[in-house]
Amino acid sequence: MSIRAIVELTAKPGRRDELRNMIESIVATRGPNMRGYLGGELYEVLGNPDGLVEIANWESVEAREALMEDAAAMEAMAPMFELLAAPFRATVVSRLT
Repeated sequence: MSIRAIVELTAKPGRRDELRNMIESIVATRGPNMRGYLGGELYEVLGNPDGLVEIANWESVEAREALMEDAAAMEAMAPMFELLAAPFRATVVSRLT
């Protein structure tokens, strides 16, 4: 069953555009090779000049968890983590049936 991950990110003050560009670059270069990743969309948080939300589509919870446990993937995302003011928050949801 496919799932969505709603990821809330807060950039260090004044660095939201840099964070956005980094996420878009990672998705463009690594996204097609991330097993189970079906794409996603990036949103700005209204009223929060440092906030972004990504809603990512995955084939399954297991596919997303595999990426989060992949040391190489986490290493590739390390520069993105450096732009965060706080740890990201992810909520994983599936459609009610």
